[in-house]
Amino acid sequence: MGEHVIKLPDVGEGVAEAELVEWMIETGANVREDEIIASVMTDKATVEIPSPVEGKIIWRGGEPGDVLAVGSPLVRLEVDGAGNVKPGETPAPEPKEKPEEAKAEKAPEPKPEKTAEKPSPKADKPKTNGAAPAPAMPRAEGEKPLASPAVRKRAADAGVDLRRVPGTGPAGRITHEDLDAFFDSGGETASVPGAVLRRNTSVAEVPVRGLRRKIAEKMQAAHERIVPITYVEEVDMTALEDLRAELNKTRKEGRPKLTLLPFLMRAMVKAVGEQPHLNAIYDDEAEVIHQHGGVHIGVAAQTPTGLMVPVVKHAEARDLWDCAAEVARLSEAAKEGKASREELSGSTITITSLGAMGGIVTTPVINHPEVAIVGVNKMQVLPRWNGSEFTPRKIMNLSSSFDHRVIDGWDAAVFVQRIKSLLENPAMIFIES
Repeated sequence: MGEHVIKLPDVGEGVAEAELVEWMIETGANVREDEIIASVMTDKATVEIPSPVEGKIIWRGGEPGDVLAVGSPLVRLEVDGAGNVKPGETPAPEPKEKPEEAKAEKAPEPKPEKTAEKPSPKADKPKTNGAAPAPAMPRAEGEKPLASPAVRKRAADAGVDLRRVPGTGPAGRITHEDLDAFFDSGGETASVPGAVLRRNTSVAEVPVRGLRRKIAEKMQAAHERIVPITYVEEVDMTALEDLRAELNKTRKEGRPKLTLLPFLMRAMVKAVGEQPHLNAIYDDEAEVIHQHGGVHIGVAAQTPTGLMVPVVKHAEARDLWDCAAEVARLSEAAKEGKASREELSGSTITITSLGAMGGIVTTPVINHPEVAIVGVNKMQVLPRWNGSEFTPRKIMNLSSSFDHRVIDGWDAAVFVQRIKSLLENPAMIFIES
């Protein structure tokens, strides 16, 4: 029998570390060749790690949430044959003893005997503040409890009948501490409409791991590095919505249903063709702006595990229907957790949309290191003056953010106004310049 160490492989170009998301095997279990043993996450993409050999797991190199370097030991197996650990070679390190285990195994040290001390004069006095009060009978009808205005207001807000609260202050005055003790004991409150019947003092600890950790890191980088400017413009979507409804009604079999996104993507392709410096990545460390010829549009998608940004590559080479099909495919892959690292990286400009919950105005966070993001807000029917009368129009705001270090406010306004013009006159989207 021999030992075989599986190290964390290079899961992507330029990736130096990955977070351990989940173990698929337990220590002591037998695994087959090519069986998945663990999943790790990098750049929001989850990668499954298979075992290259058959054997028995005798050691695992971390717990979910740990960040492991590429090339570090992942698992150690007992295998038939020599394995890849040579005789005399130091194998992968054993797992470190957990503090809880060490504490449990360590024999308790005898405590030194304390010498008798003279009791304090206050020792015989029972402490009442902060302790759970004994059940109290209501005070007599008409008897007014003694309490300060602040205590009375707090009790009224919580729906508490002060006649039921024992007071420990002078002459039985009810203090804030008495209220705290009453709440902590689970004391009943009065039946006051809308009152809080019992205070919930629980605190849940939720570890920031996996996708949520990646999102936090991305947002932190954007906040620390980018100086944003947000530009909001109203767009009349009536003509485009009429066109979209007609295209969906007459679409050929097999074609996807059109949403707003494909139209917006085609409008953005035209707009960045006139302002290529907005379709760019800013390397602020090297102080170089990389202007891309290809328009790779990230489409922010909410998934059960958090926000992901699958990327529609080369939108400039896709027509309306192709854009719609690719958005649908990538969104489904992201929601099912099947999107690859390549499908979640490489964007040069991003769209974010909350759909019907989009609000009137948002302030989109730029997808660092890009320099522009276009945000879609909710659409609503509003009255608009046409020169002679008010008519109902389908109105939607675009909330777009730009990296003000490299994009001037004028350029941002020109870009959004160009998109507005194309969306309000949708036939222009299909006309080649």
